[in-house]
Order: sequence, then structure tokens, then C-alpha cells
Amino acid sequence: MNQTEPDFWVLEYVTITKDPRTGLVVAIGGTEQAADILQRTGGFLTSPGPRGDYHRLPHGLPIEQQRLKATTASHALLAAGHSVHLDPALNMLATPDGDRDAALRYLTQLAERASAAETSSEVAEVLTEVAAPVHGLLPLTREVIVRAWISASDLHGAALGDEPEPIARLGSTANSLSEAARVILRARNHAARPAQPPATAPAPTPAAGRAQPPVSRRR
Repeated sequence: MNQTEPDFWVLEYVTITKDPRTGLVVAIGGTEQAADILQRTGGFLTSPGPRGDYHRLPHGLPIEQQRLKATTASHALLAAGHSVHLDPALNMLATPDGDRDAALRYLTQLAERASAAETSSEVAEVLTEVAAPVHGLLPLTREVIVRAWISASDLHGAALGDEPEPIARLGSTANSLSEAARVILRARNHAARPAQPPATAPAPTPAAGRAQPPVSRRR
């Protein structure tokens, strides 16, 4: 008896994510039915794109509104039989401390990788994660400090450079983090170089013309 594969009712894939360049929440893919659900349940707007129309949320929405609308639309799409990928950062139902727990796991894994490294290139890989210019841990931490510095200055009604001393030191701390990242990257570059075998010193040779001591003979 021949068995045939069953027919699955899976509609075209829909991806809902946040565009890193524009900050807009966009929905790409799907059928006309998916477009209808996005517009009705999530408030998405149709926009022309280089590869056809796509959907996006309106400009200027607060982050929590973005997350609420994206989560609502994704669950409505799933209920209608669509396959959906929702960016975890937009998922309102995600565990509140999930991002923090993931960051802690990531740091723990980096420490373990550094301890278990058996080659200098493996050490270099860990240092790259720490200090890479865009997505390294130190540059990202510096960005947090800079933004906190600016916000604290605004809240205290002070111009940058004229803040209370504890807040002003945030600026110098940000500069210290930048310098630390540069130091780590220099170490990374050095560790990434192939190890050179130690040079063997040549055996000493007698100086020319130097008289050699006579060989003693036993009598």
C-alpha cells in the first residue's frame, strides 16, 4: 500500500521585525489575507518597497506600543494559519528578565571560552566579542553610559560640561571605556598572529687564533 505525504495548510511566511537603520517595525512576506490581518489587528500600514509592498507600523510609536501591536498581529496571523517569525525584542509575552538572563549567560559563556582556550586565536575570538567596534560589549556599554550621561544632564537642567561632578565623571568614564576597547583590540591583534617557534641559540664557537688549553694526560 503506497503512502503519500499529507497536505499541510501552511501559508506564506511572515517576518515581523525592527529595522535597525530606520527603527521602524516592519512586516515582510505573507498573502493578501496576512496583509488584511496586519492592518486590522496591528494597525500596520502598507508601504511601497524596492521589492514590492510591505507593511510597517506608523512613525513615532513608543516602544511598548510597537511591541503590543506586533505581538497582537503575530498571534492573529498564527491563529489564521500563517507561519510567523516575531522578533523576540517585540514579543510582549517574553519573560521580562529574559534579555537580562540571556546577557548573563552570554558573559558566562565568554568567560568559559577564555578559560578553555587552547590557542591564541581562540583567545583573540573572545577579545573580539568584548571590544569589536560596533557590537562589542565595551562599545555597547559605552553607548549606554553616554546616553545616561546626556539624560542625567538634561534632567538636572545642566549643559554638557557644566553638570555636577558625579554626573560629569560619566563623560570621562565613557572615554575610559573607549581607551580600554582600543587596548583590548591591540591585544586581540597580537593574539591573532601565528605563534613563532622560539629561536634556538647557536652553539658557541672558539674564537679564531685563541690558544686552546693542552689536554691533560694522566701519568
